[in-house]
Parts: sequence; C-alpha cells; structure tokens
Amino acid sequence: MSTDGEKTGVGWRLHVDPARCIGTGICAGAAPGHFQLVDGLSRPLAERVAPAQPVLDAADSCPMGAIVVSDLESQRRIAPEE
Repeated sequence: MSTDGEKTGVGWRLHVDPARCIGTGICAGAAPGHFQLVDGLSRPLAERVAPAQPVLDAADSCPMGAIVVSDLESQRRIAPEE
C-alpha cells in the first residue's frame, strides 16, 4: 500500500495555520515523520498523507489548535475535534 494519499485516493490533508502556530514543537515530537519546525513555526513535511494515528495526536496536542487534519475526498475535518 502506498503512503501517498493522492495516489491511493484515500488520505488526509494537513494544514498548519501560521497565524496560530507558536512553535512549541509538540507536533514534531508527536509525529516527527509528518511535521518539522522551520523558522520557529510548524510545517507539514507533506500536505497529503496516508491516515496515521500520530498525525491525529499532533493535531489534538497543539495548544493553539493550529493544525487541521481533513479528509482529502470529502474535505471533512477529522482533527482536532471541534
């Protein structure tokens, strides 16, 4: 199975709101294969990813709610829960 959501048709989109991110690094610690800090702010390593629990953990752990995980097809918000 491919890890590229775009190729499989199943996947998630990651977005980090730079206006909300305060660069705690919690996301990079929770999902190091998906987030990194660049110039003091979080950035996803890829916008489209295969579903993975660490991505949800990162979004749920962000103290500013800056990370949004959504379904590629439906664009439904998956995390964090509203």
